[in-house]
Amino acid sequence: MKHALHRILLLQLLTTLGLQGNVPTCGYLSIFYKCSINSSFFSALGSEIINGEKVPDKKMLFMASVQNSRNKHICGGFLINKDFVVTAAHCDVGNPTSVVLGTHNLKNIDDTMRYSVKRCKHRCYDKVCEGSDIMLLKLSKKAQLNQRLQPISLPETETRIANRETCSVAGWGLTSVGDPDELQMVNVPIVDLDVCKNEWPNMLPEKVICAGGYGTNKGFCQGDSGGPLVCNGKAAGVVSYNWDNNCRYPNRPNVYTDVSKFLPWIRKMMKDC
Repeated sequence: MKHALHRILLLQLLTTLGLQGNVPTCGYLSIFYKCSINSSFFSALGSEIINGEKVPDKKMLFMASVQNSRNKHICGGFLINKDFVVTAAHCDVGNPTSVVLGTHNLKNIDDTMRYSVKRCKHRCYDKVCEGSDIMLLKLSKKAQLNQRLQPISLPETETRIANRETCSVAGWGLTSVGDPDELQMVNVPIVDLDVCKNEWPNMLPEKVICAGGYGTNKGFCQGDSGGPLVCNGKAAGVVSYNWDNNCRYPNRPNVYTDVSKFLPWIRKMMKDC
């Protein structure tokens, strides 16, 4: 009743201001919910692979290295068609200006692999723990698909992945062994959302997937922010955040943006971005 009254009062205020026709579709949570802990406790930008393995040359051909104006890797991403890469909205703080496609080794880059990008961040995004952590990057020219570069499919409809299903996450983050410029991957189990909510009390936003972490040494602390959670060959999630400094002995599940919950937004932005 209290929340309903708040929403009615908000709508009345927007009507008074002449904004009712432009009410953002961010949902109730994004309007009233605030992170209950300081964002410094979260580990988002600049994650790392630990206990992962080198990705075979013919796998994960959709991976993108999101880079800044100095051509430095800041986030992961994934190609969904010839025109767009998906990454995390929180990667916007790194001021990405380009993506590198078609290589698993960031030491082996030529000019044909680099694409300038236009950023189209979800307008409801504010903080990683408040959700909507997703961004599209529009390529300045169409990606040249070949044996080293292929897009990944998105879910066709809104889905819920089964608890304990094994998915995978990849990235160019630092490794405990090996070269950080080599793309690494690790398998992670899906964590039940009810369990995840208990482990992230009052801190878990809507429209997310939880996988890895939570008593394992596998998760996207072993991946890269913005990279995909791949389940059944489709991009099910976008690496969002985990608990800071829990890479080796995670005590909370890792959190991903649920791609299937943002399909309408993705389709719209592919027209409007």
